[in-house]
Amino acid sequence: MSLSKEDEEYCEAMFDMFRTDGFKLLEEEFEKNKTNINSVEFAKDNDDLFFRKGQLEVIAFVLTLRDRTKDLYAKKDL
Repeated sequence: MSLSKEDEEYCEAMFDMFRTDGFKLLEEEFEKNKTNINSVEFAKDNDDLFFRKGQLEVIAFVLTLRDRTKDLYAKKDL
């Protein structure tokens, strides 16, 4: 399976973004904050717990984006 031209352009644009200082700073901030957000000890109620869950889902999405893009791009040569 090879990548479509659109998927290849998407991956290349994402790789460009990953190299920016801003994206690196964002990853660092998320890494620092995920432990505090993941603590149920500080959740006030069920609503806060579900809010934290949503925050963690977004953080996980961003922190795994680089690897998921690499996996997609690896299909280019298949």
